[in-house]
Amino acid sequence: MAKWYENAVFYELYTRRFRDADGDGFGDFAGVYEKLDYLKDLGIDAIWFPPFFASPLRDGGYDIANYRLVDPRYGTMESVERVFARAHELGMHIMIDLVINHTSDKHLWFESSRRNPDGPYGDYYVWADDDKGHAGTRVIFSATEPSNWTYDPVRGQYYWHRFYKEQPDLNFDSPAVHREVFEIVDFWAEKGVDGFRLDAIPFLYEREGTNNESLPETHAFLAKLRAYLDEKYGGEVCLLAEATTPADENLRYFGTDDAPECNLCFNFLLMTDLFRAPRLGDAAEIRQTCRKLFFGLPKGAAWSNFFRNHDFLTLELLKESQVREMLAWYAPPQGMLNGGIARRLGPVLEYDERVIRALTALLISLPGAPCWYYGDEILMGDDPSLPDRDSVRLSMPWDAVERAQADPNSFLNWLRKALRTRRMCPPLLEGGFEILEGGPPQVFAFRRKAPDGQSVTFSIDFATMEYEWR
Repeated sequence: MAKWYENAVFYELYTRRFRDADGDGFGDFAGVYEKLDYLKDLGIDAIWFPPFFASPLRDGGYDIANYRLVDPRYGTMESVERVFARAHELGMHIMIDLVINHTSDKHLWFESSRRNPDGPYGDYYVWADDDKGHAGTRVIFSATEPSNWTYDPVRGQYYWHRFYKEQPDLNFDSPAVHREVFEIVDFWAEKGVDGFRLDAIPFLYEREGTNNESLPETHAFLAKLRAYLDEKYGGEVCLLAEATTPADENLRYFGTDDAPECNLCFNFLLMTDLFRAPRLGDAAEIRQTCRKLFFGLPKGAAWSNFFRNHDFLTLELLKESQVREMLAWYAPPQGMLNGGIARRLGPVLEYDERVIRALTALLISLPGAPCWYYGDEILMGDDPSLPDRDSVRLSMPWDAVERAQADPNSFLNWLRKALRTRRMCPPLLEGGFEILEGGPPQVFAFRRKAPDGQSVTFSIDFATMEYEWR
């Protein structure tokens, strides 16, 4: 029997903008608690919380200053535990971000490391006497950061960072850093967390002469972490990899049957295909991606299939000609920033529910665990005039939710029914996957067959955006 996470419907709940219970303009866990029944009724099986820890919020909370403290703007530890407990009562699981590639420069570890190089935290970060090392490694936030190195006048050395300079990278060559990570995982698992999304996981290690991404040492660490979790929690606590890497590299984050790594991986390649196919009126790219990705996975491994999340609609995996097409089709006036497009599902597809419903039907029919982004169930808008990724992180308009709930023809109510149908259909939850060949080039069709022999065939025509389950 499949583990809970293999086919669960995940919902990314951006706490800061989801529900503000105390009226201070900052979403909080008291507000989340008020809306748990709404999520259950929608058909959500697991809630993913981006970081809610103590943070200067230079990068939306992904610059963590203390992994064990709840930022008071979100509430208290008690309010977090109350949400976790109620979600479990409702049959929903909890996933949180595990941000271990870097910390905030306000973290006690970094403050201690820079002031006392010979102290207990001296090797927690990657330091060098000059900024010449790892030349050629791409700068991810190139719009704001000229280099991956920044000079620290206190220590008198340069420190390494793959994102903002306020986010120094941890040194995974330090055994003490490994111990810290395992202790953080235990701390939150004991509070009721069922899974961890591994943020920016390809960048853990640095080796001269490489691109410093997806190195063998990173995979060895993930196998070590997975083995620890499986032994201690019986395989019920999962790992979800955020790895924007080419298909062959992405598959490696599942590990092998003998050395498993992540239980789930975000399906970035499929994500871009979903936005390309309706414009192309052709199924070739999606068919090719599914042939690459959905066969031969290790036991218990599954893709997390999604449209959008709190980040950019990334274009990193596309060819140059495909990037130009995506920008022409979907980019706001300011174009691309840091390798992606900051748009939400509704606006980027021009609120065309015929297209959105067909693509959603495809998404929830494929093998794996669909992941929904808060507000996309009502096709809420974005604001491209806002800087960076704030465009796709607006406050949830609860008055619009109420209107959608009252409208029997709304996308919200269609999605609720579609997810209920999926839950009641064994082939869509645990069925195998067979691509049906020989049809017109614009049609993508596949069969899902359950162990008991029940089967469902799904087809979608990207020229007309008609779809069918049968």
